[in-house]
Amino acid sequence: MYDALPRSARLRRWLSRETTGGALLLIAAAIALVWANSPAAPAYAALSELTVGPAALRLDLSLAHWASDGLLALFFFVVGVELKHELVDGSLRHPRQAAVPALAAVGGMAVPALVFVAVVLALGDTTALSGWAIPTATDIAFALAVLAIFGRGLPRGLRTFLLTLAVVDDLLAIVIIAVVYTAAIDLIALAAALAAVVLFAAVSRRRGACWWALLPIALVAWGFMHASGVHATIAGVMLGLVVPARALHGEAVARTDTYDDAVRPISAGIALPVFAFFAAGVTVIGAGDPLAVLAQPVVLAIVAGLVVGKVAGVLGVTALLTRTTPLRLPEGVRMRDLAPVGLLCGIGFTVSLLIAGLSFPDSVHTDGARLAVLLGTLVSAVLAAVLLRIAARRAAPRGVPEIDGSGPAIGFDEKG
Repeated sequence: MYDALPRSARLRRWLSRETTGGALLLIAAAIALVWANSPAAPAYAALSELTVGPAALRLDLSLAHWASDGLLALFFFVVGVELKHELVDGSLRHPRQAAVPALAAVGGMAVPALVFVAVVLALGDTTALSGWAIPTATDIAFALAVLAIFGRGLPRGLRTFLLTLAVVDDLLAIVIIAVVYTAAIDLIALAAALAAVVLFAAVSRRRGACWWALLPIALVAWGFMHASGVHATIAGVMLGLVVPARALHGEAVARTDTYDDAVRPISAGIALPVFAFFAAGVTVIGAGDPLAVLAQPVVLAIVAGLVVGKVAGVLGVTALLTRTTPLRLPEGVRMRDLAPVGLLCGIGFTVSLLIAGLSFPDSVHTDGARLAVLLGTLVSAVLAAVLLRIAARRAAPRGVPEIDGSGPAIGFDEKG
């Protein structure tokens, strides 16, 4: 049946797979890292700094800026749609079932931040404190891709746990970006952006709502959000959150499903790889000491936060809740199964790279932070993959559904 689909449909389905998105992110980041440390590094820098866009609308931005503020809004729209689905008809609709992974997400953000602060204070670099939020984020697409590849045969409840945790993590990261990294707000522009979001919500509920009617409204919402001083990607989240998560007008599926199917291939196949390409190009090899960037306190702080802090926060809170309250883990999932999940949460990548770019006014700290995100993500992913393969080989049939690695990047196949 899959082979009978049109070529465009097969391509869209391929781009929507968890494993494809993770692979494209890795390839884009690797190309950027190699290029930025090659003899052609000036060309990479020139490409990143190339300015395009109308100056009259204050949209004369560099390509790197367009990638982080513009293309990444598509990713955050998908995140918003995902949040809406999970709240209405997914893993977050039953508070009791979602409580453990949701609170584990809080621990998995608080502990890495504390680890970061402790490390930079211990090493005496107080100027790096503004980067405390960098190791708090989890890249949901990348983490689920690693689980899909290496966790086959493990209980499907493990994927649900990770999905719920990562969704809450994304929500909290969005709040951090909106609150912490907004210096000044233009209230008139913000009000215009919110009005556009309300109009988008109304049009998206109409019978036969078409993309050509919604796209201009979304662009207006993004433009005014950018002008307001709030990070423009927040517009993407807000637009996703107002999409109806119940089927309307006798339709077979909810609009969240429809819009996710339409936007996810573009997000996974274009927006995220392009953002990774511009964000991951850290110059390590230069005229000076090639280890100078690695020696920064911010590098150790972020790596420790992602690799150690995430595991400690997720497992610590989960153990505390399951031992001291009536709350329990999903069926078939045991505490020892969660060690690789804690490491998967240390895959910060997309959102961590975004926060790294927002945290520091100087390029020295920014380069160190971005390199640390790449290192912390790599270490977390490799360790998680090893533990997942060990667990999968040892797993005995438990009479519960298992991960098969074929699911989409979010849980639309787990309704009900």
